[in-house]
Amino acid sequence: MITEEELINTIILTRLSYFHLNTMVELYKQLGSATEIIRQRDQLKTTFPGLPQRISDDLMDAEAMRPRAVEELAYCREHDIQMLCLNDTNYPKRLTECADPPLMLFYKGLADLNRQHVIAVVGTRHCTTYGQDLIRNFLADLSRLCPDTLIVSGLAYGVDIHAHRNALANNMDTVAVLAHGLDDLYPPRHRDTANEMVFHGGLLTEYMTHTKIDKLNFVRRNRITAGLSDATIVVESAEKGGGLITARISREYNRDVFAFPGPIGAPYSEGCNHLIRDNGAALITSAVDFVKAMGWQDELEINQMRKAGIERQMFPELDEEEQKITSLLQTQNDLPANIIAVKTALNIGTVQAKLFALEMKGVVKPYAGGFYHLLK
Repeated sequence: MITEEELINTIILTRLSYFHLNTMVELYKQLGSATEIIRQRDQLKTTFPGLPQRISDDLMDAEAMRPRAVEELAYCREHDIQMLCLNDTNYPKRLTECADPPLMLFYKGLADLNRQHVIAVVGTRHCTTYGQDLIRNFLADLSRLCPDTLIVSGLAYGVDIHAHRNALANNMDTVAVLAHGLDDLYPPRHRDTANEMVFHGGLLTEYMTHTKIDKLNFVRRNRITAGLSDATIVVESAEKGGGLITARISREYNRDVFAFPGPIGAPYSEGCNHLIRDNGAALITSAVDFVKAMGWQDELEINQMRKAGIERQMFPELDEEEQKITSLLQTQNDLPANIIAVKTALNIGTVQAKLFALEMKGVVKPYAGGFYHLLK
């Protein structure tokens, strides 16, 4: 049982450790608690001769922060927020294996952060229809293969929010790692999803209330996303992006990294394609690929899943003309009917009839402007 004194002292050290977290974590592990660090602050320079002077000086001012820590404790209790200290049994064990875990996490939710299977799904804020299709199919299949998997992301626009919403749609728990305190929510547009996640996953952060929403905080939170997870999956990413940062950190933590390939030259597939090319991520095309690579199901179970239809067939039961259209859309997606007619050498009437049939089979979807998008 973590005492109130330990909670308050850990909050104080959380405030002090922003710029020297690794050193403070090492002190914490050596002395066993935040309370011991504060109790022994006068002797720390003697006990640990290499301790930077700035940390020693900051610790001497620790008492000035106690009223703010008491205020934070009261807020968390009032709003049913769990305060998970680094030595708490409910603290994510995977995160403790990293060199720079937060001394305290603030958590509002019901999901077990030490679930047997935990994965991060990350990528661009500009998720395309291709990326949305990947997420939808991947999580639908994963929910059948490994229904107990906890899905972690960052609640941002694009890949993050689609990962959370599709996890919820498939009755999977999902946790968002936030870059601010739990008195706020960014972006506000995702509040309804966040509210649902509190009962089917949770909201997690290392930041106290009244924390300014700062760009650097979004970068720092990527290490928590990576550290919580057995593997990171990058769905779509530009040549540079936060998803690639999470992937790099995951590799540094010796976690598995996977990426979905995308069309050559597509701006939001460049990052994934380069990751795969440079051996920074393993290529996957389905949930079966991923589960098999992780060793989460034996070969017999996977074959049984395939027979049951878990692994999606690319184009089921298509006639020759439908196959021509889907083959074209596979290489040049989002085309209008007249262009499809020209490129397949089919007459426009046939194309329109076949597009309607493909829509009924769930293979294509019509979009505004008369464009047709391949779903599978």
